[in-house]
Amino acid sequence: MFNTLSEAEKYIDSNDIQMIDLKFIDLIGRWHHVTITRNEFNEDLISEGIGFDGSSVGLKSVKSGDMALIPDLATGVIDPFWETPTLSFICNTVEADSKVLFQDGPRYIASRAEKYMVDSKIATKSLWGPEFEFYILERITFTNKSYHASYRMDSSEGMWNSNSPDDHNTIPTHGGYHALPPRDHHYQLRSEMISALKDLQIPIKYHHHEVGAPGQSEIETPMLPLLLAADAIMMIKYVSKMVASQHGKHVTYLPKPFFDEAGSGMHFHIQLFNDKTNLFYDADADDLLSQTALFFIGGLLTHAPAVLAFTNPTTNSYRRLVPGHEAPVNCFFSSGNRSAAIRVPKYATQPDKVRFEFRPPDGSSNPYLALAAMLMAGLDGIRNRIDPTKAGFGPINENIFSWSPEQRSKIKGLPCSLAEAMDALANDNAFLKENQVFSDNLIANWIQTKRDEDVLLSTRPHPYEIEMYHDI
Repeated sequence: MFNTLSEAEKYIDSNDIQMIDLKFIDLIGRWHHVTITRNEFNEDLISEGIGFDGSSVGLKSVKSGDMALIPDLATGVIDPFWETPTLSFICNTVEADSKVLFQDGPRYIASRAEKYMVDSKIATKSLWGPEFEFYILERITFTNKSYHASYRMDSSEGMWNSNSPDDHNTIPTHGGYHALPPRDHHYQLRSEMISALKDLQIPIKYHHHEVGAPGQSEIETPMLPLLLAADAIMMIKYVSKMVASQHGKHVTYLPKPFFDEAGSGMHFHIQLFNDKTNLFYDADADDLLSQTALFFIGGLLTHAPAVLAFTNPTTNSYRRLVPGHEAPVNCFFSSGNRSAAIRVPKYATQPDKVRFEFRPPDGSSNPYLALAAMLMAGLDGIRNRIDPTKAGFGPINENIFSWSPEQRSKIKGLPCSLAEAMDALANDNAFLKENQVFSDNLIANWIQTKRDEDVLLSTRPHPYEIEMYHDI
């Protein structure tokens, strides 16, 4: 929104802005914020930043936790949810003493990945189109004690509420795809989300009800440059949760909140451009994909198990990635096959529209790290000319779940658990460290953090275990 501090100050004065909200991301992908008054928005803030404790958000150790936040002036927008006029900025994290950008700051890593691509003269920009799948719920409750563990999620659209005296318009299991009102209870709520996003200058293609019956929705953006796409992901998650909260509802981006219902992914459509030329387009090629596109696919699928450590970084991610559903569990690419890890949309045939879609990711990721990891994997494929067909990644345009186990065993699989994804990252991370985009410290910190999370889950009894085995 702003190019200079003076532009921002003029806007603040002319619009009677009272508060400045500074948002920043932690290691695992949650947003945090600190709010200052208009009087504190000055040259010192831009040059010195405002201090915070990086150890409290997973970015640093306790013994050296001092850091600072410096707002990115280009990200300035009016926050629509504050009663007091408030200008909001996304911040970069810097070292407290030197004010140098923090090497392992997620947003800085995303910027370095883009810079590495440009400096390598592979492309001048990458474009990303995320698809946001999430559930809108009436309530979420949970209890975790040594003697009692439970959770409950409720949706007005769930079939279990079909006897409600207030509304009989419920949706059968797996029956929500593009449901029409009155069964689609949340169309107005989603439209309100879109209106807020439009005011925040975030472009949206469309929204609709998704397959999951109890309140699953989707919002999709057009293609955006990498850093803008990651910023938009954080803002869309923020806006969708805030609008829902204003109506007494909850939004969750959990990959698999309901057993036996559709999981929520965050598929990414991907393109590389050289100025205005789509590097993934070849009019004479199969599926219109250029050799550059195929090499990118080869790199992304070669490194997919390690990439999933960032794009699917929770234990719940692997409740979604199970065989027999649209969520992919195998490393292959295909034209139109939604069980493939990479799908080539049949409808995208114009020179500037040709692209492919990476389907495993979900919304539990830190988007800056996830996007950077996907880009680095694809660039490695281009640099090393990894042919996906020679590497055994297809294309496969058949239903592989109809194949024999022997046939399916020839296809490389994706990790089945968070532990497997961390093992993959530990064994395959050199592609991430090209030009020091990812550091050894960040990778080690990420693996340890996620292994610790996995232990917390794996050592707790599960309610279904009690049902299955209590009388043995």
